[in-house]
Amino acid sequence: MKKLIFFLTFLAALAAAGQAELNPVSLPYLMQKQFDGRDLKLIKVLAQNNAYTRYYVTYKSGGLTISGIINVPRGNGPFPVIITAHGYINPKVYTNGRGLKREQDYLARRGYVVFHPDYRNHAGSDRDPDEDLKLHLGYVEDVINAVYAVKNSGLKFFAKEKIGLLGHSLGGGIGLSIMVAKPDLVQAYVLFAPMSSDYRDNFNRWILHRREPKYGPRATALKIIERYGSPESNPEFWDNISAKTFLDNIKAPVEIHHGTADKSVPLAWSEKLVKELKTKGKAVKFYIYQGEPHEFINSWPLVMKRTVEFFNEAIL
Repeated sequence: MKKLIFFLTFLAALAAAGQAELNPVSLPYLMQKQFDGRDLKLIKVLAQNNAYTRYYVTYKSGGLTISGIINVPRGNGPFPVIITAHGYINPKVYTNGRGLKREQDYLARRGYVVFHPDYRNHAGSDRDPDEDLKLHLGYVEDVINAVYAVKNSGLKFFAKEKIGLLGHSLGGGIGLSIMVAKPDLVQAYVLFAPMSSDYRDNFNRWILHRREPKYGPRATALKIIERYGSPESNPEFWDNISAKTFLDNIKAPVEIHHGTADKSVPLAWSEKLVKELKTKGKAVKFYIYQGEPHEFINSWPLVMKRTVEFFNEAIL
């Protein structure tokens, strides 16, 4: 018996040591991390109409309090849930519930509870001074914890086994990270013009060449390179924050929408991602919209019709 206890203790120590070696800024770290999203509170009513009630909400993401909004359809629940993950908006100008507001309204009017987390450093959320050096993985944690906050909630209007995620741009990148790090977390994903699944692309496009008048050009990029190494000098780090490396993990079906006139996120990134997903035998639908920009204009009704049809099929 003593030998068995020693052996089990030894194995536990080995496992703990392996986890300790993982870089906290990595998808493998998120894969083994235990999340505890909780304490979801409806703070106040923001608006009401004939289809749904809009609430200001807060929940816990680790040690941080994160703000957001929830649209709850009128009628008898429980209702299926869509988590909406917004794209990049400067936190200095971001306001509660901003981003994907058209989509929030559309989905709530079609019988979905819509939960839109603001992320840390946004609106009424707590501050994380190191988020820029976490390459948005703090935001990923906040969205993962939003799902757990739903699942751990006592609120009766949630159908907790029927959850999807809609992410736009940066939010699409967040969705990619979640689907590889926590494959069983939600039942389906819709991505609008998502960031690249190879984080080198995102770093080169938005961080390396970003001008920061207060600190000088490339200030954040230089801090990132100093801490983790460049994509050339430390490819292992950049592989480990790229969803591309772990696409085999994906279990949930994915639908992707992208416009040919998108000046923010190259269409080629989605085309490459879809090709890789199909090569790996993953369930993916891909729609390209001629002449449509990053936010979609004329084709938006069609985008949303396809989005709801997809969620209805995958979740309900």
